[in-house]
This record gives sequence, C-alpha cells and structure tokens, in this order.
Amino acid sequence: MDTALTAEQHEIRRTLRDLLARHTGPDAILAAVGTAEGYDPALWRRLAGDLGLSGLALGEEYGGAGCTATELALACEETGRALLPSPLLATAALAAPLIAALGTPDQRAALLPRIADGTLTAALALPGGSLATALGLTGDNLDGTWAGGGRAGGIQAHGEAGERRLYGEADRVLDGHSAGLLLVAAHAGGYPRSRTQLFLVPGAAPRLVRTRLTALDETRPLARVELRDTPAELLGPDDTADAAAALADAGRTAAAILAAEAVGTAASALERTVEYVKTREQFGRAVGSFQAVKHRLADLYVRVEAARSAAYHAAREPEAGPLALAQALEAARVTTGEAVQLHGGIGFTWEHEAHRYLKRAAGDELLFGPVHRLRDHAAHRAGLFGPATAASGVLHGAGVR
Repeated sequence: MDTALTAEQHEIRRTLRDLLARHTGPDAILAAVGTAEGYDPALWRRLAGDLGLSGLALGEEYGGAGCTATELALACEETGRALLPSPLLATAALAAPLIAALGTPDQRAALLPRIADGTLTAALALPGGSLATALGLTGDNLDGTWAGGGRAGGIQAHGEAGERRLYGEADRVLDGHSAGLLLVAAHAGGYPRSRTQLFLVPGAAPRLVRTRLTALDETRPLARVELRDTPAELLGPDDTADAAAALADAGRTAAAILAAEAVGTAASALERTVEYVKTREQFGRAVGSFQAVKHRLADLYVRVEAARSAAYHAAREPEAGPLALAQALEAARVTTGEAVQLHGGIGFTWEHEAHRYLKRAAGDELLFGPVHRLRDHAAHRAGLFGPATAASGVLHGAGVR
C-alpha cells in the first residue's frame, strides 16, 4: 500500500504545525482549558474559519473542503502533537458524519455549513458514558443495551413526530458543556417497539442542564447532560433510520482519526524526551549516551512509527480503524509513560508538561478503549473465532487468556 502523502496533504500538515507552534504551549493550554468553553475560542475561529479544519471532510456543497478522512486525520495528528484543547474531534469526526448520513436535506443544509465554517460546534451525547460501545468499537451496538435497554435508564423520547421530548441523562459527553448542538441517542417507541434513535437538541434548549465534569485530562472537557422533558428534533425523515449502523460506520472512521491524534501525542512526547536526554547529564555524561536509554528510545520509536502506519492505513480503509486505534492508544500509553520515567525526577512534577501527555493517553483509553476490548471485538468482527465463539467463552471461563 502506498502511504505517501500528496503535496496538498503535506501543506495541510506544515501550515497547521506552524500555526500551533506559535499559538500553543504550556501556558496557552492552561489558559485555554480555564475558559468557559474549555478551549481558546479565538484560536478555534482561526482553525475552523481561516483554515477550514472543521469542514475538511465535508462536501463542497455544504461549504466544506471536499477532502477525505485522511486529511482530517493528518490535521488531528498535529492537534494531538500540541495537546490542543478544541471541539474538532467531537464536531468534525463524530457529529458531522452522523448528520451527513442520517439528516434530511433541510437538516444537512441548515447545520453542515455552520459546522464547516466553525460557527457551530456539536457533541454526541450517549447515555451511560458508553461512547466506545455505542460506536461499535468495543462491542456490538445493535441490541441497544448500551443506551439503557429501553424499559428504564438511558434517555427516553416521548411524543409524536415533530413534538418529541427527551428525558434522561448522559455522562462523559465530550465537549458537551459548550457545544452549540447536541446529538442525543434516545429510546423511542415505548418498550414494546423500542429502538434507539438520534435527536437534535440545540445547546440553548429549555430544560437542558449541562455540567462540566472534572476530567483526568483537562484538555478533553467532559460534561454531564441532563434532559428534563427537553424538546428535540428527530435526526432524519422518520424513525426507520438505522442509527446503530450509522454510529458504527462513523465510529470506524472516527477511530482512524483518533488513532492519528494519539500518534501525534506519542510522537511529540518521544521527541521531547529525546531532546531532554541529549542535554541531561549524569555521571558526567549525557543520559542519552547510555546504551540502556538508547534501547528504550529505539523501542518507543518503532512503536510510534508502526502506529502511524496503521493510522494512515485506517484513514484510507476505515474497517481497520478499531485495530489502528488499539495500536495507537497502546503506543501513546507506553510512550508517554516512558517519557515521564526518562525525564527523571522533573518528569513527576506538576510544573513539567510530561504529565499532560500521560493524562491525554490515559484519558483517551478510558473514553475509547480499553485496548484489549478493541482488539477482541475486531477479532470477532473479522471472524477469527468463527462459529467457535462459545468455545472461546469456555476458555475465558477456564482462566485461559
């Protein structure tokens, strides 16, 4: 497979890296996460409005650039390098593809141009904080148990078409406290005919309560969304739309994009560590001159480059997205952990930025993993266990892993 980047793709990477180098840094990140939005609104306007990041993968008929998921993945790799707090992932990788796939012509025409120019941000609100399962990454999302099961729990939709109201709660909603639009997964039709559908809820809707949560990774703002008989609009023309299939399709592409972002995080942590061990001296020598340190850094380099290759492949072949995400999340976790270790005592301090990379890696795995479940579900989908799935369960029950 040819993974060479085009001139246009190189230009996207170079332009974005130069801009982020000028406008991000430890102090800038702290200031951004301390805002009400959880990110720098001025910088977001430049990224979305001037560079068109939020519309990279949207069609030109909606004001987008008409590019593919590969270009969006490259952009997210650069934002991952900078640990940039932004609504790019929630808006462009999760919400926009669902609106494009399920929305009516009027809904697409009303919402996608505003997403493309950055004036509208969006978030996917799922009950139970079940993002990975709902997207079909760590389990089958067809039975709807991730959405509360239909009888109780989750989010319930009441009323007739055009007059729907939602009642329930969603936890750990990525950028949910600040998004101008929420895509809410809710049960419709009552228990006998229950099916999970997606609904549009404006951020200013009545009886909508949003609370920003304290997250492990403060550059990934999470929120609790409470809907108390909140008016909503069904996404799509009627309730026959297959929301589970659309979520799974969007999940595979989002996994590839997130994998590229995790690779950017791991690569940046590794580069900073290499620079540090070149200058930090111990026993009269640079720490990086010791053979054991060289071996550890070489192993990390191989991990990061392998994960990058997998992410680029998945951006072109979304079916490989979950496995690429597993590899990238593992590379990010191992690399950022080693970065803290190789920085020595200073790497454990609150003032040094090494811990922010570690928190980003850990927080992403909590949201979209864990790694072993990503791999396990991918193996089942690929048919590696075939008809012997029950035997696999027996082996697990016997303590064989």
